[in-house]
Amino acid sequence: MAVAGEMVVPGNVMEFTRTAGGRKILLMLGVAASVAVMAAVWMWGQQPEYRVLFSNFSDRDGGAIVAELEKMNVPYKYAEGGGAVLVPADRVHDARLKLASQGLPKGGNVGFELMENQRLGASQFVEQVNFQRAMEGELARSIESVSAVQAARVHLALPKDSIFVSEQKQPTASVLLNLHPGRALDPQQVSAIVHLVASSVPELATKNVTVVDQNGNLLSDAGKAPRVNGMDPSQIKYVQELQQDVVQRIESIITPIVGPGNVRAEATADVDFSRSEQAVESYKPNQTPDAMAIRSQQTSESLNGSANPAGVPGALINQPPAPATAPITVPGQATPAPAAAAAQPATSTRKDATVNYEVDKTIQYVQQAGGGLKRLSVGVVVNYKKTVDKAGKVAMKPLSEAEKTQITNLVKEAMGYNQARGDTVNVVNSPFASAQEEDLPQPPFWKQPEYAEYFDIARNVGKYLLMGIALLLLYLKVAKPLLKKMSEQQALAAPNHPLHLEQLATDERAALPGQRNYQENLSRAQRLANEDPRVVANIVKTWVANND
Repeated sequence: MAVAGEMVVPGNVMEFTRTAGGRKILLMLGVAASVAVMAAVWMWGQQPEYRVLFSNFSDRDGGAIVAELEKMNVPYKYAEGGGAVLVPADRVHDARLKLASQGLPKGGNVGFELMENQRLGASQFVEQVNFQRAMEGELARSIESVSAVQAARVHLALPKDSIFVSEQKQPTASVLLNLHPGRALDPQQVSAIVHLVASSVPELATKNVTVVDQNGNLLSDAGKAPRVNGMDPSQIKYVQELQQDVVQRIESIITPIVGPGNVRAEATADVDFSRSEQAVESYKPNQTPDAMAIRSQQTSESLNGSANPAGVPGALINQPPAPATAPITVPGQATPAPAAAAAQPATSTRKDATVNYEVDKTIQYVQQAGGGLKRLSVGVVVNYKKTVDKAGKVAMKPLSEAEKTQITNLVKEAMGYNQARGDTVNVVNSPFASAQEEDLPQPPFWKQPEYAEYFDIARNVGKYLLMGIALLLLYLKVAKPLLKKMSEQQALAAPNHPLHLEQLATDERAALPGQRNYQENLSRAQRLANEDPRVVANIVKTWVANND
């Protein structure tokens, strides 16, 4: 006979579960577990989706961001590896705007906001150092705005002003760039960074700015760039662009004839980058005097003569001749004939003429810049043309000689063929080898961009639907049966319940087997009667009723 209040051995779990207290405890544990599972499902359904707030920030900025999020009571968590801070999706933009109002993230560089917290009594040296730090930070922030630059550091060397001209020194600057993986800066971008730094610092020349990347490569000294095969990178780039331009022109003019994907072209350009200067002075042969231009002309004439002596020698002969008188003519009278002229003295005449003509002369100065095209070689491969017979069968046939000649002429025109320069063209008609198409796995439809938005909506709806089904199943299959069973156990625990009385009678019958002696049964009955007389009375009534 089971006795109420009897001590149960802790190790015997089965006997403990058979008792009324054990069953009650198990029911309570089951109800508590069901409630806990339902609460966990509800909390899982209410858990917000986290998205990236900031990433790739310095440790100092990360600490400041986390501190401000805690002040704003915004939940946050770290991404794997600690490279990003995540917040609920509905609070990302609000948190960014509030943090931006406080200047976060600062990017690891301190700008002119350092000058806002100047302490009273700071020395001039401290003020100068803070100003230099602020200038370096502002320049680094400006350089980081370039798309290829991930982080930047700027070091300025600003000498002190001196009243002596001989002791004045120019400032210098050094820039260290940390580029994004797979990115590079072209010479124009490096020059832009150099001019940006030089323009921001007074009296800083561009030649005094040094730019270095994270790999230790010097980027700012373009004039001393390493040469490959005697050419600097700019010359190699020019040759590649020239060859690519020729290939593009050839393929663009041949593709409409043979179809897309049926022509391939390659070009090799021999470019002369040598510079030459030439001065030429040439003379043409003399032409006829009539066609020649007179530069200068000089004519001289001289007359030499002497008279023979006549008359009486003496002073009279040395007298000058008498002045000439005109003869007197009387009208009506004949003019007297002049006297016979005296004998003329002997004279000699000399004429000299000098004529200078212009001489043809040509002076020519020729300066040839580098980059001249010396020779161009082009190779073109054209696929067989596709034909369809009357039966609809597709076949590949070679081009005819007329078609090959037509394509060759078009290639020559597109490349600028010059036979005197030594250009060559080789057009080959050959079937293309069909490449085996690799079957790439298609991404699932929920990862495709056009379905991403609908998948997010379906995922949210499915989450809430799954949460409701789980809660309903837990209530119908676990919580409700446990609650019903607990209420039944409480009803059975009542002393005057008929089922309870019948169960006690059955237990008493089962507790009086033949193997137990009479004294043990009697002692138990006495102890039961002393502890609970009402139960004994109910048992006796049940016996009397059964005997009737």
